[in-house]
Amino acid sequence: MASTVSFSLRTFIKQFSPLPKRTPFSFPIRTSFKRLTVTCNSSRFLHFETLTSRQKDQVHLFVDALLQWNQKMNLTAITEVNEVMERHVEDSLAIIPPIRNLYMSHCSTSPCDDIKLVDVGTGAGLPGLIIAIACPEWQVTLMESMNKRCLFLEHAVGHTGLTNVQVVRGRAENLGHDLSLREKFDVVVARAVAEMRILAEYCLPMVRVGGLFLAAKGHDPLAEVTNAEKAIEMMGASLLQICPVESHSPYGQRTAVVCFKERHTPRKYPRDPGTPAKSPL
Repeated sequence: MASTVSFSLRTFIKQFSPLPKRTPFSFPIRTSFKRLTVTCNSSRFLHFETLTSRQKDQVHLFVDALLQWNQKMNLTAITEVNEVMERHVEDSLAIIPPIRNLYMSHCSTSPCDDIKLVDVGTGAGLPGLIIAIACPEWQVTLMESMNKRCLFLEHAVGHTGLTNVQVVRGRAENLGHDLSLREKFDVVVARAVAEMRILAEYCLPMVRVGGLFLAAKGHDPLAEVTNAEKAIEMMGASLLQICPVESHSPYGQRTAVVCFKERHTPRKYPRDPGTPAKSPL
């Protein structure tokens, strides 16, 4: 983890409402794919190398499944094993240190055990499923609106043997009003989903008061974050830090934009599905 840049801004607003509880669904487990082999250069995968042997095996199983299922559906544009490790796995693992550090310093005086985390718009399970592997003591929810991706996620959870993960299907605009999800999470994360103004409305309604929202961004998100200041405030939060995360890939510096939830989100947010993207706050 590189040095952090403190970036305090403001504070903000009120409360919320809800929807129905998830019902489990079944899915076909496909076994016809040829198994792929993951090989890693440890000098390029420093976060991966900190995992236990079991966790590394689980990552290997996930990457194999991702590339196998990717032959049948669009889960990732990346089709090379080492690129998946570098651009997806390492990128996901890199945001765990800022979560731990900032949660300890701002949200809890006890160790980061039993954190409830939700990955909004998880897609193929990135970063949420990788976080669940690396932090088995955390309870991780993978939130995804597309059914076919949820089928893959359910398969990946079973295939890797994870017991600390649940998959929830639905749009953030709807699930943000679900009483079982609204303001229930210690940490909400999002990666490669939308710009900060939109993410604030998607994600902050699910963060408990006193919790964190972390958006994984590129090397220079300052303009995007500045534009999102009003939206962050309206959701009841303030910008806590912009953290450069340790990166050894050729794809540029990564940053974690972290917000602290100070007040309940007003009940009217998030707005109807599609509205936050069409008319950002």
